[in-house]
Amino acid sequence: MKFIQSMQNPQVKHWKKLTAKKEREKTYTYLLEGFHLVEEALKEKEGILEIIIEENVKIPESWDLEGVPVTTVTQEISKALADTETSQGIFAVCRMKKQPSKIIGKRYLLIDAVQDPGNIGTMIRTADAAGFDAVILGKGCADAYSPKVLRAAQGSHLHVGLLKGDLNMWIEKLKEAAVPVYGTALEGGVSYQQVTPGDSFAILVGNEGSGVNPDFLAQTEQNLYIPIFGKSESLNVAVAAGIIMYDFQMGTLKG
Repeated sequence: MKFIQSMQNPQVKHWKKLTAKKEREKTYTYLLEGFHLVEEALKEKEGILEIIIEENVKIPESWDLEGVPVTTVTQEISKALADTETSQGIFAVCRMKKQPSKIIGKRYLLIDAVQDPGNIGTMIRTADAAGFDAVILGKGCADAYSPKVLRAAQGSHLHVGLLKGDLNMWIEKLKEAAVPVYGTALEGGVSYQQVTPGDSFAILVGNEGSGVNPDFLAQTEQNLYIPIFGKSESLNVAVAAGIIMYDFQMGTLKG
């Protein structure tokens, strides 16, 4: 087991750079923090490159570390890498999943310009729980591998496909693969409960302030809304996405 003490060590400098999107995209790697996320990463061994552990912090004996390099660091280095105020002193460097160029699943969540990392992470986690194949992040969305998104996703980024790019392109690909896209909008929409989805479908949600881009809504099979029974003007986007994802999935299972 290697022990690094210097903040000037090139490896430490690289780890610190992974807090920035530019370095993550350049190296196709990212940094996980905390026992739960590192343990989840260990279950997908092909994606974990290295574990970093603060001195005096113990790795659980039940973990299978075969083939995984482990580096011990000082408390100073651990603190520099941490994105949380009360860090657990354990991290993992992981490889991003390869992004497929074609549609290979049946259920997708498309997200348009949602910038809040907590909402992005929650939607990734919910899509995973609801049995979706992938989440597609359009332009203007928070980075799927930022520390705050990773924490909110609670390891689901390791289970569900994460795609990104121009939503126009992905909507076209979904249509070519016979996967209908359902948008979310009040204008021209119907209650989500009025729609019975087929075996394949994609749900498109957008920014809470401005909604989904009208250009994308014009390409959907049908646009949906969730009825509001109280005085609130709208629902949080992650909550709304969760309601529709589960309703569609349960409808498919019942069918």
